[in-house]
Amino acid sequence: MNDRKHFSRYARQIRFAGVGEAGQEKLRAAHVLIVGIGALGTVASERLARAGVGHLRLVDRDYVDESNLQRQALFTEDDAREERPKALAAASHLARINGETALEPLAVDLQGLNAEALLCGMDLALDCTDNFETRFILNEACVKTETPWIYGGAAGGAGASMNIVPGGPCLRCLIPLLPAPGSYPSCASEGALNMATALIGAYQASEALKMIVGAPSLSRRYFSMDLWNNRFAYMEAAPDPACPVCARGEYELLGKPPRFSCAALCGEDAMQLVPGGDVTLDLAALAEGLKGAGAVRVSPFLMSFEGPGAAFKLFPDGRAIIKGAADEKAARAVYAQYVGM
Repeated sequence: MNDRKHFSRYARQIRFAGVGEAGQEKLRAAHVLIVGIGALGTVASERLARAGVGHLRLVDRDYVDESNLQRQALFTEDDAREERPKALAAASHLARINGETALEPLAVDLQGLNAEALLCGMDLALDCTDNFETRFILNEACVKTETPWIYGGAAGGAGASMNIVPGGPCLRCLIPLLPAPGSYPSCASEGALNMATALIGAYQASEALKMIVGAPSLSRRYFSMDLWNNRFAYMEAAPDPACPVCARGEYELLGKPPRFSCAALCGEDAMQLVPGGDVTLDLAALAEGLKGAGAVRVSPFLMSFEGPGAAFKLFPDGRAIIKGAADEKAARAVYAQYVGM
């Protein structure tokens, strides 16, 4: 596309004093990784594509299902009916929005073994995931490679975001230990307003745009909001001098295989996921949080759950038998959504 047509397309954005022609050129040259193409990632990727970001690498391990359509903005009923991989479905829709943006969809799971490779060539990353293990891995990879990234999360009517840049506090400064599964809100346990997820996704895209053009107004604080109760707040954050990641350079998750082993159960339409290491789940607490999401039964030995698009049995040691999962990606997606690892 010639420059005249390019600048005509973005005329309203270029006219905005914070961007201008120089900023628009920076956007055209930018390479952005978006991890998680769900409620946040579909909004953020669309905003950045429409803004003229030159290259988007879209990473998601999951497939589109009907329950996604209420809040995951790019997807259609056809995507759900055909169970299209989210990264590929999103790229297909984004290509029709902006043919200038190079799209690189990857239907893979970001892990300790591939995180640095997925960041290669990227100017910044957006965390639009739904679990803290992936965020901890992304945090380590970004700190090690000195890549700025933008944390985001939303559930119920609330959400939060924070820019994490070289020299500033990293995620481990704020959250020293990996939260226990089921100990933090999720869309499965809390539900989700699409207005709340859209707000956080748009906020992340806005901060990404500022980061790319070099805006002095880039936020250095932790932003949180409760849309339902009209609460918006910023919290100052400071580096932790004892942080194992950004202070001591310890990358305990990078280069490590996934914490799960997965196997199909012979004679059953089910996959078994087994977490590595010592895991102890509070089944009663998990069951309480999932009551509104489906039918839950709990005993001292296991918890059974059956809801829209998911059915599984969960054991105190973290082991799960997930019914109807076609492969490991599908099984892990259910586990991440409902258990949180």
